[in-house]
Amino acid sequence: MDTALADRLAAIQAQIADLAREAGRAAQEITLVAVSKTRSLDEVRAALAAGQRVFGENTVQDAMTKIPALSASDAEWHFIGHLQSKKAKAMPGYFQWLHSLDSLKLAQKLSAAMQGRQPGGMLNCLVQVNVSGEAAKSGVLPGQLPVLVEQILQADLPGLRLRGLMTIGVRDDAAATERVFADLREHLLRLSDDFGLPDFDQ
Repeated sequence: MDTALADRLAAIQAQIADLAREAGRAAQEITLVAVSKTRSLDEVRAALAAGQRVFGENTVQDAMTKIPALSASDAEWHFIGHLQSKKAKAMPGYFQWLHSLDSLKLAQKLSAAMQGRQPGGMLNCLVQVNVSGEAAKSGVLPGQLPVLVEQILQADLPGLRLRGLMTIGVRDDAAATERVFADLREHLLRLSDDFGLPDFDQ
């Protein structure tokens, strides 16, 4: 085992536990996603050996070189980048989570792919919201969010489970980022209540 990596991972987990305690939360509520994009297969194997189980990839091509090689492990894979609808067919059987659902069209493509390649399987989805309103960022604007969630729910798309929301903070501005995530939480709670979604908690 890479002891330096294991030590760094333990330090991060301890920091998460401390911050969770300060916020009155349980550390078990928080998932550490190790972003493995650009990292080699050997590096991911080392992280697995150190105890990390959840990994994030943002390109289909890079992920396809790693996930099949680690299929015997209990790793959980999250797609964390913008996903073009034409690449939706790559999700079934590889990823358990998608962090960047931002349109009904993409949801429909994902559902069709799940039914075609992994019937009965489930892809957990986070709706990406552009809370900060920055033009360079992907995601649905907050005002359009309830409409999109309602459209997805009414479309009754098998193979997809809406689990929550995702956003990206404001670069180099901790105070603005804190406000962005506070706003995101308010949207999460409102949508969960308005649509009666008990699993909409991420």
